[in-house]
Amino acid sequence: MKHIIAPSILSADFANLQRDIEMINNSEADWFHIDVMDGVFVPNISFGFPVMKAVNKYAKKPLDVHLMIVNPDQYIEEFAKNGAAIITVHYEACTHLHRTIQLIKSHGCKASVALNPHTPVILLKDILADLDMVLIMSVNPGFGGQQFIEQSFNKITELRNMANEIHPDLIIEVDGGVSISNIDALITAGATAFVAGNAIFAAADQTQMIADMKNRPEVSYQI
Repeated sequence: MKHIIAPSILSADFANLQRDIEMINNSEADWFHIDVMDGVFVPNISFGFPVMKAVNKYAKKPLDVHLMIVNPDQYIEEFAKNGAAIITVHYEACTHLHRTIQLIKSHGCKASVALNPHTPVILLKDILADLDMVLIMSVNPGFGGQQFIEQSFNKITELRNMANEIHPDLIIEVDGGVSISNIDALITAGATAFVAGNAIFAAADQTQMIADMKNRPEVSYQI
């Protein structure tokens, strides 16, 4: 089974957003990754429902929505109505995480939890069986273009080992500093889905970069 590539539209050209959406539609990418930031949980503001609606109007692939916001429960229904196929909330932002996961699923979306770089994976042990995906932040959330945190490899391997015992088909997504130079090592560590922003949109040939990231020799994952 090939791993999943999810270009982050946060790195797209917003003056030509429909063009970039069509590029992803016509590429070997699997998902659209949509970063929603509120300026409170993270020190940046990205976009909300108007952009989400615009992406959903033209996207022909699932929308992977990453909520970097406080009080995500308040907005889950609205994101589901606007096309989210997967909703990721942060462990650090959810007081009652199990309740939030059940709310996501009640609206027909796959449920995912993100962990900031300082948050240990063991904290998800008691809820892992309820999740469709875990997102490992390999940079501090809030801004694109940051340097990959090397400790993330160990976190991914630890999570994969835990998932093999509890939930073998768990998707492990990595977000932050993912590039053609480290994707093979990330797959080997146990990751199965990859968010890429600058690595794709700064490439001379964006479609080819997606294809190169998708088609890695002898590193397809099995679950």
